[in-house]
Amino acid sequence: MEAFFDLLYFLFPLVIASMVPLSLVALGGLFSERSGVVNIALEGIMVMGGFIGIILMRYLALNTGMNPQTIAFIGLIFGAIAGVIFSLAHSFASINMKANQIISATALNLFAPALAVFTARTLWGTSNINLGGNYRIQSVPLLGDIPFIGDLLFKGAYLSTYIGIVIFVIAIIVLYKTRLGLRIRSCGENPHAADSLGVNIYKIRYIGVSISGALAGMGGVIFVLSFSTRYDGTVAGFGFLALAVMIFGNWQPKKILYAAFFFAAMRVVSSTYTGIPGLGDLPVPGEIYRMLPYIATLVVLAFASKNSRAPRAAGEPYDPGKR
Repeated sequence: MEAFFDLLYFLFPLVIASMVPLSLVALGGLFSERSGVVNIALEGIMVMGGFIGIILMRYLALNTGMNPQTIAFIGLIFGAIAGVIFSLAHSFASINMKANQIISATALNLFAPALAVFTARTLWGTSNINLGGNYRIQSVPLLGDIPFIGDLLFKGAYLSTYIGIVIFVIAIIVLYKTRLGLRIRSCGENPHAADSLGVNIYKIRYIGVSISGALAGMGGVIFVLSFSTRYDGTVAGFGFLALAVMIFGNWQPKKILYAAFFFAAMRVVSSTYTGIPGLGDLPVPGEIYRMLPYIATLVVLAFASKNSRAPRAAGEPYDPGKR
């Protein structure tokens, strides 16, 4: 029994750390598609948000005496801002220019890592940016002393994880309990009906994509904080996994949480299989375990996609003259 709890204390925090950026970025994709714009540029937005956030955090860590948690908070804010700015290119191409949304997003996915690596090499002579500083919270005061729960959730965690959870809750409230959320959802289902009621479709879609960019940019910073001590211009496919989480979750926040937990568990198993009793001793090549999250993505989507229902107007440029 003791071995079981040791394994649980080891694996569960890692699953939560993976689950938070996945669910946050997937929720960002949900906002965009609920407004009517397909956004597969989540990977590129994560890369750009992570790049700007980590650069700022590195500068503050090396040149100021600020508390590491304050630095992390500032990095998250600027990562979100960078995500919004970068997503505006997709908004303009998709909404104003009525370009193909898949092609526009793909271009951003290709552009972001190239820009990040080029900029890093130009400024520092290397594509690897050392994060600097220790941002892990050893134990949250009072909460860390709670038996069992404290060891699972409030020891060895990151401030970004808790902030991500709070933002996820706020985003759901905005989407389902506010007038703005109602307008976003109506623009993705029947924009002509919304237009007839005086809703500015272009404005709402800009807002939807911008919220998507903010959440994805923040997710990029959370990914780097949680899984790496340095940034090398990649987020390991988390943006694409978040898309799978959104589809598997059928564009519903509650189901997105379940899907994020499943994919996060697959990712943790793939990276820690040597420390899991029984798995490390199996005659299975390590490459198979590292492929596990992506194999699970293909299998799950093959069975779940036929029952998925995307917003009806997602991916369709709005034409006021078309009824």
